[in-house]
Amino acid sequence: MMDFESLMEEATELPNGPAKIELLEQAIRVADAAGDIEQGFEARSELVEVASFSGYPKKALVAFSWQLGQYDKDPELFMDEMYDLLWSYKWILDNITSFPEISMKQIEDLLEDMKRRVKAEGYSDRLYHYYRFTLEVMTGNLEHAEDHLRKAQAEERDDLSDCIACEQNILVQYYTNAGKDEKAIAAAKPMMDGKMRCAAVPHATYPMILLPLYRADRLKEAEDLARKGYRLIRGNRDFINSAGYLISYLKHTDPIRGLEVFEEFAPLAIDHESPLDRLFFYGPAAALLKRLSQENERISIRFPASFPYFGAREDVEQLAAIYEEEARKLAAQFDRRNGNSYHSDYLNSLLS
Repeated sequence: MMDFESLMEEATELPNGPAKIELLEQAIRVADAAGDIEQGFEARSELVEVASFSGYPKKALVAFSWQLGQYDKDPELFMDEMYDLLWSYKWILDNITSFPEISMKQIEDLLEDMKRRVKAEGYSDRLYHYYRFTLEVMTGNLEHAEDHLRKAQAEERDDLSDCIACEQNILVQYYTNAGKDEKAIAAAKPMMDGKMRCAAVPHATYPMILLPLYRADRLKEAEDLARKGYRLIRGNRDFINSAGYLISYLKHTDPIRGLEVFEEFAPLAIDHESPLDRLFFYGPAAALLKRLSQENERISIRFPASFPYFGAREDVEQLAAIYEEEARKLAAQFDRRNGNSYHSDYLNSLLS
């Protein structure tokens, strides 16, 4: 087995993805076997970031929980790591609502814990209200979102604030989810004009704004962004939900192209660690497949032979039913956790 330093060095040479994660997990095992807490902390710091942006949020959550526990045991040892730990906390909060087995009380407790740690480091409540806003958007409790948005916007940005593009993107998502198409399009304009971008934006923004543009009869703009958006997210499992938005749009405008997007992302979605991202892919996939089954006598879908639903590749109606059943199961789980019917209503609107 390679030593810790060699594993970490090799990992730095790789792009984010399963191979890099495997090397970091090997490094963690080496550090843990040697009882080296500092090396274990270092490797997990890398793993939290890589896993958060490669479609492995559960791995990130487990690694971060270990880090937080070690920090609380010996704050002096990790005093210099506190800023990075708080920054990682944001990635965890971004993904914590993705798991229906994590209760709202547990999520609330995490938010309060983050708030306490942030204030102890001399920062304002801006980050807390920003993530409360994000929480309400992600759980479909949109009536409570606006208040936290105003409170966050009333505070000055600081060193823990997300980049401006990411904050603008969640604003687009809020207005889109709330059915406020005009506001969603206005919020997305800086990204549409190429004036606001980061590692995840406009990748996530373009697919999300397609249906608002379509409903506003801005078809040329929508088509242009659909093509650009697909090029940005293609093959990236971190954008499974964005593929769902793209499929929802193409169901209306070009179902055969929608099928190509489905074929590209279906193998990436099937074992994705985020149930919420799977829901946002399965629902649009079911709606697309249902339309295709009604309009085409025979379609053979290109799946790898190892794909769980390979046997249904020539029965689009059966495949649509499979994806709808999986989506409805997930929507029910999230609605029970969130205390509303938001995700089931979303799914019904897709399939109607």
